Amino acid sequence: MKTTKWCFAVMLGIAVAMGPVLQAQVQTNVPPVIPGAKPVAVEHIKVHGASLEGNLEGEAVDRDVIVFLPPSYKHDLHRHYPVVYALHGYFIGAEQWSHEIHVPQTIEGAFAQGAKEMIVVLPDSKTIYNGSMYSSSVTTGDFERFISHDLVAYIDTHYRTLPNRESRGLVGHSMGGYGAARIGMKHPDVFGSLYIMSPCCLSPMGSHRPGQPDQTKEQAIANEKKIAEAKSPSEAASLMPGFDGAELATAAAWAPDPKNPPLYLDLPTKNGVPVPEVQAKFAANAPLVFVDQYIGNLKRYRAISIDVGNQDGLRVDTKKLHNILDNYGLANTFEIYPGTHTSAVADRFQNHVLPFFSKNLCFSADCQ
Repeated sequence: MKTTKWCFAVMLGIAVAMGPVLQAQVQTNVPPVIPGAKPVAVEHIKVHGASLEGNLEGEAVDRDVIVFLPPSYKHDLHRHYPVVYALHGYFIGAEQWSHEIHVPQTIEGAFAQGAKEMIVVLPDSKTIYNGSMYSSSVTTGDFERFISHDLVAYIDTHYRTLPNRESRGLVGHSMGGYGAARIGMKHPDVFGSLYIMSPCCLSPMGSHRPGQPDQTKEQAIANEKKIAEAKSPSEAASLMPGFDGAELATAAAWAPDPKNPPLYLDLPTKNGVPVPEVQAKFAANAPLVFVDQYIGNLKRYRAISIDVGNQDGLRVDTKKLHNILDNYGLANTFEIYPGTHTSAVADRFQNHVLPFFSKNLCFSADCQ
């Protein structure tokens, strides 16, 4: 039977790329320790998300956040610092993300090799279905605003930051790359430089991508029945574990339905047949669909960088994003490097991401 193109194809593609390590820590190529690198301080805090209050899914409103303070922070008490906000991918939270990019070691390594000192912030946006999609939803909560408003306001209030857009950077990998693209396009008033790593979900869900599995009509019906049996989000999550939960994560983020308890979401198929109205909502959240509306916003960034591995199935759509920016004459750097979806993420963070922000963020209180 002809297959039905389905909303979580990208997530399944990532799952295939990650292979047998789905339930464990992904293996990345770790840069060597830099001799003489000075230690950064690590703080584990909770940040209240006013934007998440009242979410129908019961997601935590007080979110875990990891803050990395540069070596000079505790000594130079009159100095203020730029901040980089780093967004994790699907299926993990901030703690596992910190292990994937091997912080604080890679932050210390970047500083030791000449990157200017900055504060690095890792917020946790994992949900009961393993990912918020960094989107605005009454079901999941408004994670887009949590990152761009609540979190930034908290960090600026509680740490010695340079509280202006030119001194804030936004970066993310995979689902976090999607989040960086989405939030970056919509909030140039908050962030001044943007780095998008191996972003997922750029195209409307359901469009064909080589090497990514589709779902048969029978499989779609079976999953619908499974989901219909759930009496709560937690039960639904247990019935759709691991990357199967991407069906629910994307539906909760992009097709919330406050009148459809107990999950408060709409699926893009019914009896295995696509529901055009719901699929249109999914398409509306695809950056390759809405990027043209935000070119003026993107032109406000001091710098934009995009990268992806040459063995990553997401490289096709990632290059499309780069090409769109190029077509508009919008300056951006783009690199396809040797590696899979996850193999080089720690190296990229130390040797590319932080040096990029060191070059392009403003380190002075006089920034305009």
